[in-house]
Amino acid sequence: MRDDTIPMTCPMHAPDDHPKLPKPKVGVLLSNLGTPDDTDYWSMRRYLGEFLSDRRVIDYSPWLWQPLLQLIILTKRPFTSGAAYRTIWNEEANESPLLTITKQQNAAIRETMKARYGDDVMVDYCMRYGNPSTKSKVREMVDAGCTKILFVPLYPHYAGATSATANDQFFRALMEEKWQPTTRTIEPYFEHPLYIEALAQSVERAYAAAEQKPDILVCSYHGVPKRYLMEGDPYHCQCQKTTRLLKERLGWADTEIATTFQSKFGPEEWLQPYTVKEVARLAEEDGKKNIAVIAPAFSADCIETLEEINEEIKESFEEGGGEHFTYIPCLNDDPAHITALSAVIEENLKGWLD
Repeated sequence: MRDDTIPMTCPMHAPDDHPKLPKPKVGVLLSNLGTPDDTDYWSMRRYLGEFLSDRRVIDYSPWLWQPLLQLIILTKRPFTSGAAYRTIWNEEANESPLLTITKQQNAAIRETMKARYGDDVMVDYCMRYGNPSTKSKVREMVDAGCTKILFVPLYPHYAGATSATANDQFFRALMEEKWQPTTRTIEPYFEHPLYIEALAQSVERAYAAAEQKPDILVCSYHGVPKRYLMEGDPYHCQCQKTTRLLKERLGWADTEIATTFQSKFGPEEWLQPYTVKEVARLAEEDGKKNIAVIAPAFSADCIETLEEINEEIKESFEEGGGEHFTYIPCLNDDPAHITALSAVIEENLKGWLD
């Protein structure tokens, strides 16, 4: 059903009796991982069921995986995940921090695009899992007259389990459109100069505010099975390059920065070193009693940063003898981050809007 508030116009060179259509515009659709609607058992079960049923995330045979998921994992895990979410939940807005921050990013980018392109661009956001769904937002953009859509997964680094599955969901949504808009997806921006600059500025601010300068900066990236790397996923290499570029921008030595991977799940080997073990080793074996941790692969703080890094990984470091633990927040809606994301978007709109 068409929105009566959307300006309607007759297409150029059309006869007078041609039905009016929304004025053509370009859509910019931001996409993040997703969030449960609440922290109760059934909200968590719906969210985890959708997430863990994604073959891009867990690629085991459904004949083996789904019975395990439905009968065991989704019976127990919603309780523990719900408890973890409750420790970080935005009670005032009754939503997860990821949703709050994504809304803030969306508002800031919308303002930037409006200043640059006026009413010719519509900016909105969706989630790969949970709400608002990708399908619903594609439908809204088509109804609003978007004949072109730039799809923007909010992941600096490409991985099959992040950027690719977000793109998959976008393409599935397009399959249901009678008149599909022309579309583009952005390239990973893990080496974009403005993204590296935004990371560097956040590190410099954190170090300047620290009572004691950290001995080492741990760049903790979300992990994936090592097998994915062997099968051609470029994620590991892109993470390593981000760390190197950040180190070079900061003018640091190799010993002042490290790359690790977190959030291991399941029995097989994942990308190493594992953050939770490495921070303990740094304290025990290398004598690094004062560390800082940053999560460059996350565009917004979420359960993996606010709960896993700031609680589980911090605890591992302290149990290993560490004394001072500094978590450097994700870039979130920091102005330098919005500038970087806006630049990526504008570069990808070239040819459509110059």
